[in-house]
Amino acid sequence: MAVLNVHERLLRAGASEVGALLDSLAGPADRLWPHDTWPAMILSDGLTPGSAGGHAPVRYVVDAHVPGRWVRFRFTGPRGFHGFHEYTVHPVDADRTVLRHTLTMKARGAARLSWPLCYRWCHDAALEDSLDRAELACSGTVARPARWNPYVRLLFALVSAGMALSARCGRLRGRSESQGRGRVSHSPGR
Repeated sequence: MAVLNVHERLLRAGASEVGALLDSLAGPADRLWPHDTWPAMILSDGLTPGSAGGHAPVRYVVDAHVPGRWVRFRFTGPRGFHGFHEYTVHPVDADRTVLRHTLTMKARGAARLSWPLCYRWCHDAALEDSLDRAELACSGTVARPARWNPYVRLLFALVSAGMALSARCGRLRGRSESQGRGRVSHSPGR
C-alpha cells in the first residue's frame, strides 16, 4: 500500500525563523515537536545524518539535513514501514513561510492494517499539534488550534493505559526480583 501524507502551515515569519524551529528538533530546546503531549522525538546524535532514534514505536535514521531548510528521516520501524518523513521550509516572501511535513512510504505486511487503523490517525494529530507549536512560536498565537477527534482520543487513552500498565508491571517485577534475592528458590526432591 502506497502512502503519501502531507501537512503544511503558512506561518507569518521569515524562512530563517521557521528554519530555526526545524533545527531545534530533538534538541534540548525543541520548539517544533509536540513533546508535551506526544512521545518526545529522541535522536542519538541530533539532526546529524546517520543519527538514529524516533518517537515511541516509530523508529528512523536521519538521512539528510540542510540546516534551516530540510530534514529527512528514513523509517527503520515499525516493521512494514518502508519510506521516509521530512520537514521542509518554503519561503513565500520576506514575512511568510510554509512549513511542510511529508510522509511517503510503502506499508507492507501488518503495516497495511496498522497504518490506516492506528498510526495514520495519531500521525495526523501529532503533526497538526507540531504545526500549532510552530505557529505559536512564530506569532504568539494559533488561529485555529488542532482538535483531536474522538477516535484519536480513544487511541491515545488506550496507548496511555497500556504504557502505564507496562510501567507498573515493570516496577512490580523489579520489586519481586529484588525480594527474591538471597532466597533458596528450589529445594532438591520437592
